[in-house]
Amino acid sequence: MHNFKELRVWQKSVDFAVNVYQLTQEFPDDEKYGLTSQMRRAGVSIPSNIAEGCAKTSEKSFSNSLEISLGESFELETQIEISKRIGLLSKKTVEQIDSDLSEIQRMIIGLKSTLNK
Repeated sequence: MHNFKELRVWQKSVDFAVNVYQLTQEFPDDEKYGLTSQMRRAGVSIPSNIAEGCAKTSEKSFSNSLEISLGESFELETQIEISKRIGLLSKKTVEQIDSDLSEIQRMIIGLKSTLNK
């Protein structure tokens, strides 16, 4: 069992989820049950699955939770791109959050690879 709060990937992904909440506050009300809700759920799911994985008793189970977290991050990346294309997020904003999300994805992959050794 790992202490998830000590994992940098968990810390960064919590910060990222907070950022997603702040960004989506600016979305129009008609997106409340669309992209806003989906992006927030995916953003929260990334660190939540990392934390859940830390409670698992086997490395394989922890690795599976990280895989789910990674999948959520790619789902969120897609939603960010859609938000950009329909004009809800600026290109500059997307460049920054894509960079942050890519770093989290690399960290998840790195942690997953250490478990699978």
